[in-house]
This record gives sequence, C-alpha cells and structure tokens, in this order.
Amino acid sequence: MASDRPKISLKARAPARDPRRPPVRGVTAPRPPVAAKPAGPQRKADAGPHQDVPARPPKPARPPKPAHGRRAGTGQTPPAPSLPAASRGGVHATPERRPAASRPAGPDQTPSAAPTGVRIAKLITERGLASRREADEWIEAGYVRVGGRLVVLGQRAAPDAVIDIDPRARQEQARRVTVLLHKPLGVVSGQAEDGHTPALALVRADTRWAEDGSGIRFHDGHLRHLAPAGRLDIDSTGLLVLTQDGRVAKRLIGDETRVEKEYLVRVALVGAAAEGEGAPMQRLPEAALEQLRHGLVLDDVPLRPARVSWINDDQLRVVLREGRKRQIRRMCELVGLKVLALKRVRIGRVVLGALPPGQWRYLRDDESF
Repeated sequence: MASDRPKISLKARAPARDPRRPPVRGVTAPRPPVAAKPAGPQRKADAGPHQDVPARPPKPARPPKPAHGRRAGTGQTPPAPSLPAASRGGVHATPERRPAASRPAGPDQTPSAAPTGVRIAKLITERGLASRREADEWIEAGYVRVGGRLVVLGQRAAPDAVIDIDPRARQEQARRVTVLLHKPLGVVSGQAEDGHTPALALVRADTRWAEDGSGIRFHDGHLRHLAPAGRLDIDSTGLLVLTQDGRVAKRLIGDETRVEKEYLVRVALVGAAAEGEGAPMQRLPEAALEQLRHGLVLDDVPLRPARVSWINDDQLRVVLREGRKRQIRRMCELVGLKVLALKRVRIGRVVLGALPPGQWRYLRDDESF
C-alpha cells in the first residue's frame, strides 16, 4: 500500500559561501509556536486512544531581537519600555509624585511676616532734618523720641509718625569733639601694634574722668573719626590728644606748628646708669646742657631751639616746638644721658593736671591750645 512506503524528505543544501563576500548579519527570525502539550497530571503516554487531551494555549510570539542590542540599520540603542508606576516592583520602584500645586504647604513654607513701618532714621532723613549718619548718631545719643518714648537704632514707625528731636542734637551736630587722654605705659598712640592696646580703646564711658566739667554727653558717635593728634612712645606716659576736628590736628602736628609741648624727663649719665639706683647722680656739664637747648642735629636736620632746665638732681624739664620720632631720647643719647622715664604734662595752654592714668576728658569750650 502507498501508506506503507517510507517517506523520503530531501533537505535543500545551502550553497557554498563565497569567501570574498563579507558576512551578512540579519535579524533573527521569530520562533514558531510550541505545540500544545497535555494538561493535568496524566502523561501523554498514559492517555487512551479515545481520550481527548486538553491543549495549552500557545505562547505569544516574541518580537524580533535587534542585532547586538541596536536597531537594525540605524545603529541606535532602543529606549527602555516605560512601565506604569503600579507595575514596577522591587525596592527601586519610585511612587508617582503628585503635582506641587496639590501638595499641602507645610509650616516652613508659610511666608514670614514683613516688618511694618519705616526706619526712624530714614524718616528723619526724608524729612530733611539730618543726614542718615547724623540721624543714627542722634538715636544712639538718646535725642530722638516717638510718642514720648526714646527710640533705639533700627526701630520702625508709621510714615506719618510724630518725631521729637532734642534741641541739643543740633548743637552736637556742629560739634567736633577733642579728647584729652592720660596715656599709660604699654599703650600705643595709633593703631594696635604687636598686641598692644591702642589709645582709642581707652576712650569709653566707664573710663571717663568723673571730674570732667565739659558738660558734653558721651555717645558712640564721638568715637567716629577720632584720631591722635601727635604721638607718644609706648614707653612714655602723659597727655595725648585725640580729635575729630581737622583744625585742631593741623595746629598740633602741622609742619609749621609752633605749639609748645612740655615734658618731665628723668635721666641718668650713661656710665652712672649701670651703677644702680643708689648711685648719686652727677650733673651734666653746662656745655652739654647748652647742646640740648640748641645745636643738635637729627637725621641731618638741625633741631629747633628748645628750653631745657633742671628740676632736681635727676629730672629735666624739656619744652619743644616740634615733634620728631623719639626726639628727646635721641637728644639725650647725643650728650651722654640715658632716659629712665618720660612724661608729657602740657600741650600749648592745655595741661594734664590731675587726670588719672588711663582716663580721659573732653576739651572744654573755654580751653584751646
């Protein structure tokens, strides 16, 4: 019978590959669906000839896989498929965020309340009563009131607030103060040097002389632009002038100044100084004393005439009309004297008096240099 004949299948043979032709990379063809298998615990071999075996549903065909992970013909990597948030599993799944407008505002997102009113110093300036710096000085000095109460720096008020200014503020506006300080040892006249205290740091409310009779009310505005007019060495004491007034500074330290400066100088002969405090002081020869008065030269510049006289056996009074750096000490060295102590007691017509070391007072209106 025809059904008993063996079936012979012929498989087409692939043609021989040309070695000179470059290999062609194609897209992998999809796999054919897998044949249905019997479901259930019974195997196909145990099924009877007349028993129907339910078949599994066919698997969906896979999409063609691009060669080397890139799109065929484009050379680009395909983007990863976007999955809905609900289908993303694992700890790396990011929950869907709600829009920013739908989230309730927390307590830190509440806007802070803006300060109300206008700064009182600005109101004073806008009304043409003073400059901004002067308004700040008046407030610091306690000359400004709003509603009968003293105001503080930075305080605000309504734009139409009634501002009362003490009449003394106008007087202070025109005043440029001058301070007289008794500089102690170890304090420098100008800027701080090598950790030493500057003289300006001693001008405070608590170091003001209790017997100051100037009647000037101290406030922090008096410290602005307060500078020394002249200097005293760190190892000298006595009267030091600090001023805001440029006219005072020019009178005391200008090139043409003729204001006298008086010093008390305790000295010893250079040879006798090594013998100790108990050695008797030997008087300087009169010729050397005349040299101190006139005839010495410092830095190739002749010195102006000076008044020099003995107060006692070891102390000189020296009156100068100029102020070179360490002038008295260098003058004494030229005639064989060593300065042991130096104190300035007068500048012009202003004397140090009973002002204690480390304290200060204002220059009075009836005083001048």
